[in-house]
Amino acid sequence: MILLDGKATAGIIRAKLSQQIQVLKNRIGRAPHLAILLIGNDASSRTYVKAKLKACREVGFTSTLIQRENIQEAALLRHITQVNNDSTIDGLIVQLPLPPSFQVEKIICHLNPAKDVDGFHALNYGRMALGLPAHVPATPLGILKLLSHYQIETRGKHCVIVGRSRIVGAPLGTLLSRDNYPGNATVTLCHSYTQHLREITRQADILVAAVGQPRFVTADMVKEGAVVVDVGITRKVDKKQRLGYCLQGDVDFMQVAPRCSYITPVPGGVGPMTIAALLLNTLRAAQCVSC
Repeated sequence: MILLDGKATAGIIRAKLSQQIQVLKNRIGRAPHLAILLIGNDASSRTYVKAKLKACREVGFTSTLIQRENIQEAALLRHITQVNNDSTIDGLIVQLPLPPSFQVEKIICHLNPAKDVDGFHALNYGRMALGLPAHVPATPLGILKLLSHYQIETRGKHCVIVGRSRIVGAPLGTLLSRDNYPGNATVTLCHSYTQHLREITRQADILVAAVGQPRFVTADMVKEGAVVVDVGITRKVDKKQRLGYCLQGDVDFMQVAPRCSYITPVPGGVGPMTIAALLLNTLRAAQCVSC
């Protein structure tokens, strides 16, 4: 069993990014600039945003955090408009989840698609589906980069994705079925209404778990020699830990790992690759501005 080390792979990507940033700065006179809108007081969201801001500093990006605990949807839309019109900002993300009263689709579609470095805007999603240049959702892009780094064969393989969200499962299925590498896989997209799930996952050469349920995937759901990608990350209270909690993935790692050829750890697998992909999209946005 080989660990798909997202932390190390992301480090390689970020080192290359630093070199490209210097070239861009020489051309346009500034570094790429990422703005993050953080609404509410969700603890996990604050942790994720902190990691994104840290990554920006480390590679040499400029970053701006716009944080509002209590805000109306109309005010949020005004903030987005201001960033859309700011030519010094290349990328904008609205950290999800938003408070329940907010219309997420309306808010995401208010972003300038050229600055939508999370790749959630309908225009980016549609262009991605058609194989046209677009900002690809960060987590699927990070998974593709990880598979590519480890030279995981995808052509002709059966890839089973458990979870059909438009953030991970659905776009990843589209990308893995495209006629390129990583791609040309036969993709099965499973969800809460899928029957005989265990029988399906046991057919997977590549199994992606993205359901948000700790230890959902057990050893009897995985065939010998499979590649397993764990997208899930859930905080579980653990008073024995220094921070009072531990992080668990959607895969029961201790049970499943011995059956795998490759597997991602949690933490240190998909998470760092998601942030690396976000940085790649932001650099791409800045490069497009300078064209």
